[in-house]
Amino acid sequence: MNIAVLGTGVVGQALADRLSGLGHQVFMGTRNVADSLAKTEADRMGNPPIGTWLKEHPKVQLVTFKEAVDKGGKLIVFAMNGQVAKECLHAVGEQLLNGKILIDISNPLDFSKGFPPTLFVSNTESLSEQIQNQYPTLKVVKTLNTMSNPVMVNPKLIEGDHSVFVSGNDTAAKAKVTDLLKSFGWEERNILDLGDITTARGTEMILPLWLRLYSKFQTPFFNFSIKRAQL
Repeated sequence: MNIAVLGTGVVGQALADRLSGLGHQVFMGTRNVADSLAKTEADRMGNPPIGTWLKEHPKVQLVTFKEAVDKGGKLIVFAMNGQVAKECLHAVGEQLLNGKILIDISNPLDFSKGFPPTLFVSNTESLSEQIQNQYPTLKVVKTLNTMSNPVMVNPKLIEGDHSVFVSGNDTAAKAKVTDLLKSFGWEERNILDLGDITTARGTEMILPLWLRLYSKFQTPFFNFSIKRAQL
């Protein structure tokens, strides 16, 4: 299957690597291909620049946002900072987004006042809802935004059962995304469909807690596990 991954950072790289390894043709989208390839410095976490990463992943093609969505079939993974979501999708254009599935793994984090960040959308709306409302024919599915990228693509990094949440208005789109999650190694019993896209408010607002747990543990290798009493 052809898949577009929008974003060249560590999250985009993790998703593109996993999808490519599963046999999908991945088109990685960026604002400007030449500018992205010109970067030579590792990021603040020590991850390689995208040009170096692409040499190690020759099956992944780096193209513009618009080209990635055009070539990427029916499935788009948005793997960028939530603050640039609308700018990125505007660059793609409504016509190309029409009828496609957007897996939104971003969060509305505002680092303008330092760490820990605040949420620039919360309580009465979510970033995913804003995207869905702006592009009503796009099938937005929120998932994977409540964990670090290594856990997203390899849940077995954490022993035992732990949870991934799914939100979206379109039942068929959520089923398609659920199948993809299963291919990553997520067990069906741990994939929790919360309901329509408004439920993304809850998962986006988990991030302040996640960030404080990260500060406490000094590792990203943890996740939330939802347990229910057997009454």
